[in-house]
Amino acid sequence: MKKYKVTVNGVPYEIELEELTGPSPASAAAATAAPAASAPAGGETVTAPMPGTILSVSIAPGDPVKRGQVLMILEAMKMENEIMCPRDGRVISVSAAKGASVESGTVLCVIQ
Repeated sequence: MKKYKVTVNGVPYEIELEELTGPSPASAAAATAAPAASAPAGGETVTAPMPGTILSVSIAPGDPVKRGQVLMILEAMKMENEIMCPRDGRVISVSAAKGASVESGTVLCVIQ
């Protein structure tokens, strides 16, 4: 295992990389990828449609929400994208905070 220091958005991190042997690196990475978080029974996850930065969060756990309500604003490719509520319900959890960088498919919140 090799240790490296990297800086992302001005924040230094120490990382360790391990060389994998066996199948190709692409298939090995796919095999070891963490599974997506699942919603609690009856809940629906709202995920990031694309990579970007969360500019604002308009909800908190316990808030009632309506279908079509703006939950968050995601900036991607210098455009502001509204993340809309998929159904009426109540916010169970909020996983993304203002200023967070997210990847496509990242769970942003759970609505029940």
